[in-house]
Amino acid sequence: MSALSELPSDVLGLVRSVPLSRRGFMTASAASAAGYALCAGEVRADVITTDTTGLETGEAKVTVSGGEMPVYFAKPANAANAPVILVCMEIFGLHEYIRDVTRRLAKLGAFAVAPDYYFRAGTDLTKITEVPKLLPIVNAKPDQELLADLDATVAWAKAEGGDTGRLGIVGFCRGGRTVWIYAAHNAELKAGVAYYGSLVDPEGQKAILPKSPLELAPEVKAPVLGLYGGADQGIPVSQVEAMQSALKAAGKTAEIKVYPDAPHAFHADYRPSYREEVAKQAWQEMETWFKTHGVLG
Repeated sequence: MSALSELPSDVLGLVRSVPLSRRGFMTASAASAAGYALCAGEVRADVITTDTTGLETGEAKVTVSGGEMPVYFAKPANAANAPVILVCMEIFGLHEYIRDVTRRLAKLGAFAVAPDYYFRAGTDLTKITEVPKLLPIVNAKPDQELLADLDATVAWAKAEGGDTGRLGIVGFCRGGRTVWIYAAHNAELKAGVAYYGSLVDPEGQKAILPKSPLELAPEVKAPVLGLYGGADQGIPVSQVEAMQSALKAAGKTAEIKVYPDAPHAFHADYRPSYREEVAKQAWQEMETWFKTHGVLG
């Protein structure tokens, strides 16, 4: 069995997305200085950068079991009762891409919060350079603890003036899986959007990952939009179709869009996998979904 075949599906999609090229990419030192995760590989030189004009941004700490969890937030300046949207990261930690997505959501009027729920590992995931060193950390995160961390983030955002009556969640890669399981957990969630989140968990992890998104389909409590790539090397279209069927059979309000030629991580504008046209279309689909289901105005 090859080393690649042993990787979780979301990670497999990341490492097998597209061939790499040195052209048009930052040097490793420049990427690190810009705040991108070292383990994420080469970083495109023309990444999207969202300014903070009209926004309040910053870092905070949320009290959770086992310590104080760092979060990055962005919200419209001087806005009262902005809707809260949780931003769930990939496996690479709370790096600049996730922070920028948080600012983009704030530009849409949201109080967006990205929690660093791997903080208990005691190491900065963005500084890890090799996937084999990163995976034991992210793969050891129990779903029960993850869900509690997200609930604590919601409570913090409410205490900070956010409108959790209009609660949304969006996630990318491993964070996309988080969207599905949180939608099955929190009955107060208004809507979720999962970008290429894994749907079937690796075998032998039931102790920490009791149910996969596919198994949780009958328990989903909020409308969820799934955005997937038809050329994803880690998440086969057959799994996406199985998820569609399970959600439909359970009578859930959900929609899954598959972009035929898009690879995994097609929205990650810092990676070679980025597909501008598809990413813009998917972002518009996300925005419309949140508006339709009462998160964004």
